[in-house]
Amino acid sequence: MNSHSSSENSEAYIALGANLGDREATLLEAIHRLNRHPEITILRCSSLYETDPVGYVDQPNFINMALALQTTLEPEQLLTVMLQIELDLGRERHIHWGPRTVDLDLLWMEGRTLDTPRLTLPHPRMHERAFVLVPLAEIVPATETTGLYPYVQHALTSGGGKEGVRLWKECSWPSASGHSAN
Repeated sequence: MNSHSSSENSEAYIALGANLGDREATLLEAIHRLNRHPEITILRCSSLYETDPVGYVDQPNFINMALALQTTLEPEQLLTVMLQIELDLGRERHIHWGPRTVDLDLLWMEGRTLDTPRLTLPHPRMHERAFVLVPLAEIVPATETTGLYPYVQHALTSGGGKEGVRLWKECSWPSASGHSAN
């Protein structure tokens, strides 16, 4: 019996960050909300990293992490779900690069390139952000076939660096292997 749906499953990578309130609880709630969506399954979750603010520095440190997920949604549909979760969890956009309860960024989706007013794939600045690359490197397997693994490895060794990114704690999200596949 083939349980494969008519739309194709894509593997997507998301960066998450928070620096207001209970940062860890907010990130875990965002993961739960993503995973509750009928067309999204969380595959892997990086450790949580405490990171220094970039750009607008007069604000608390961030907790950053990355997720790998599987979805039948198109990139812009996935972005819409992510933006709604940000809103539901209290995100307000006042200061560019300013403090936020939660920030979800779609980084990569099956190596697809996209450039619309709402979304650019791959994420245009991820190669210069250690707070994205370090958690991402943890969850991208060397066997990944869409080009993300060499992209991340190259960015980390060519100046992405790891300064200002400190391992904070393991993610308490259950591993994907612990779930039964529907």
